[in-house]
Amino acid sequence: MKAAKAFILAFMLCLASAVWADVAVPPLTGRVVDLTATLSSDQAATLEQTLRDFENRKGSQLAVLIVPTTQPETIEQYSLRVVEQWKLGRKKVDDGALLIIAKNDRKLRIEVGYGLEGALNDATSKRIIDEIITPKFKSGDFAGGISDGVDRILKVIDGEPLPAPKPEGELPDLSAIGEYFPFLFIGTLFAGGIFRAIFGRLLGALIAGGGIGIVMWFLIGTLPLAAIAGVIVFVLTLIGDALMSSEGGGRSGGGFSSGSSSSSGGGFSGGGGSFGGGGASGNW
Repeated sequence: MKAAKAFILAFMLCLASAVWADVAVPPLTGRVVDLTATLSSDQAATLEQTLRDFENRKGSQLAVLIVPTTQPETIEQYSLRVVEQWKLGRKKVDDGALLIIAKNDRKLRIEVGYGLEGALNDATSKRIIDEIITPKFKSGDFAGGISDGVDRILKVIDGEPLPAPKPEGELPDLSAIGEYFPFLFIGTLFAGGIFRAIFGRLLGALIAGGGIGIVMWFLIGTLPLAAIAGVIVFVLTLIGDALMSSEGGGRSGGGFSSGSSSSSGGGFSGGGGSFGGGGASGNW
């Protein structure tokens, strides 16, 4: 009997823990992430194109996230977790913003990156929520409220003087990788040699490049630069035997420098932007 009571108590504790667990942050699959099917495919595609065109022209990243709830967290706590993981905006420019709607909670928030807090300040964000978005939400027009709110946010950001985006097709600035080049080079010589010995030359190079690419993604926060770092390690691992054997000949390889960049290519990822809790919240 005692064992049965203990089992029931443990089950109830596990159930309560599951109920009150934090809502997971969804992966950043696009500029519009709708987990509630509030927007039709056409509405989401139109909004996505608007945000993409603005980013290509201005450089700033704005994303829209619609979730059923953020409970047990407040929308402010959850929103910060989202932007910390998504890293919207360009690194060192910090020109990202997030419009998040918790539909079942009837709450929304505009989260603003450091670089936009001058123009898209707390008061301006609050006016956009109260005067533009929530009146349409109250009438059930979620698509209209989101679209009008996004348009207003983009107009405010457009008035902020920001560095111009890099022309499409221009090679990314690689200085962020240059800072970690000693780590890449030494790590490749040791780890690459082990992987080559275990898995063979080609497979070992692929594993080493992929592993270092993941590590660099966490360190730099920008997927394209992490991918470039992975390619560098892959090549260095492939030619590692030649590098090791050339040490006796007195030759030494030169380093390189490069610099930071934000998004783009075929997919969509955050550019490494930072947030500090600026913005405003509301409800309807």
